[in-house]
Amino acid sequence: MNLSEVIESTNTCRFYQKKPVTDDDIAVTLDAARFGPSGGNRQPVSFVIVKDHEMKKQMQALYLPFWETYIQAIDEGMVRLGSKDKGIVDSADHFARHLAEIPVFIVVCAQLADCHATDTDLDRLSIVGGASIYPAVQNVLLKARSIGLGTALTTLLCHVEPEIKKLLNIPEDISTAAMITMGWPTKKFPKKLLRRPLSEIAWAETYGAPLSTGTITKK
Repeated sequence: MNLSEVIESTNTCRFYQKKPVTDDDIAVTLDAARFGPSGGNRQPVSFVIVKDHEMKKQMQALYLPFWETYIQAIDEGMVRLGSKDKGIVDSADHFARHLAEIPVFIVVCAQLADCHATDTDLDRLSIVGGASIYPAVQNVLLKARSIGLGTALTTLLCHVEPEIKKLLNIPEDISTAAMITMGWPTKKFPKKLLRRPLSEIAWAETYGAPLSTGTITKK
């Protein structure tokens, strides 16, 4: 597979085989994370890999109450989805209720002291610190896809960070940033994900000014 094929077909996998994932396969995907960019090359990201079923059941028990709240908000129209396809919600619900059966959980950790957030003084949610974290995470997702592994990225367990840190013995000065589930998918990967066209997200010189995209917009 070439890079474009990997990028365009790395979907959120919600249905997994029970087939185990080898330690070597996990190591291959995580090794890709080391090459994600980070501010000052401080490399603040680390990972806790969880395969123990009882541990995963405890994490699912922490996850489900937040999922129940989230899905209720979707039903009540309080949370906007990017698609009207009800199947997306149904598959996400299946994912939540079968979470502990997924072969591998990867808890993404970060040393926040090494994330230089330049937007903390603005009157809005700070987001810049994630620039030193999530590129490494995306590398994991893409590398997994390249060897046929499915993944899903979720942040719901960050609601209960203290409980997760206690369960996984994560040091006090380390924060949780996300969790990746990983396993062999039961369904085929899509050939290409459905996304908004480039003409709706890229601007020339000033926000909203059309960008000349040539034939790209037709793909």
